[in-house]
Amino acid sequence: MSLSETFDWRVTPAAVWRRHRSGLRAIRRLDPVQWGDLTGIERQQQALARNTERFLCGEPSNNALLWGSRGTGKSSLIKALLNRYSDRGLRMIEVDKDDLVNLPEIVDDICDLSFRFVIFCDDLSFDVGESGYKALKSVLEGSLELPPENVRVYATSNRRHLMPEFMSDNLKSGVRDGELHPAEAIEEQVSLADRFGLQLSFYPFSQDVYLQAVDALFPEVADRDSLHREAIRFATGKGVRNGRTAQQFYRHVSGDGQLVK
Repeated sequence: MSLSETFDWRVTPAAVWRRHRSGLRAIRRLDPVQWGDLTGIERQQQALARNTERFLCGEPSNNALLWGSRGTGKSSLIKALLNRYSDRGLRMIEVDKDDLVNLPEIVDDICDLSFRFVIFCDDLSFDVGESGYKALKSVLEGSLELPPENVRVYATSNRRHLMPEFMSDNLKSGVRDGELHPAEAIEEQVSLADRFGLQLSFYPFSQDVYLQAVDALFPEVADRDSLHREAIRFATGKGVRNGRTAQQFYRHVSGDGQLVK
């Protein structure tokens, strides 16, 4: 039986691969994050929206890698993308890194459907000795068979090149005839990330951007000065300012009557 034969993709915007059942399961409770809920990442939003709209229209488009600091909105951006474009035929399949060996089979099953599919790989990275990236490479650029026109891969990662980078690898590089020749290990590290034509970087929030995210979560609070002092104190305690910290601050104090007035 086809992996998606039991799916009615007309009413199923997203699914996740479950290894124990060797098949897809419809996602019943989608994250409701909306496009307008995101702050501080307007440049990345614009670039990813443009690429996705081209994909939905059947125009040339790229696989996308969203990389950078933790908690800065990479995963939220892709979730909001689905909520924004599902009515235009965008569908999403989430595949864990450890299940990428099944990716060619998943893609084979959806390549002839009329919908446009994004394969979502969250928090993607590979350690030394792992081989799952080889299946990903074949889907990104094909092998003897071209990759399907109705499938793109959108991945998030804290690593720019998806692979670990070691000082010893750089020491193995050399200069010949005045040209730098990277070691084979570095070439292997870079080759996977190079297959993502669209690469968007995410950096820690400045204090102003962090407070903008806090303000968006507390539109009813009149005393902004007190709110900002508490938000800065909370972020200082965690040692990081980002969208995730703003969300955690909201959950921490949203029921505090001293702030929500």
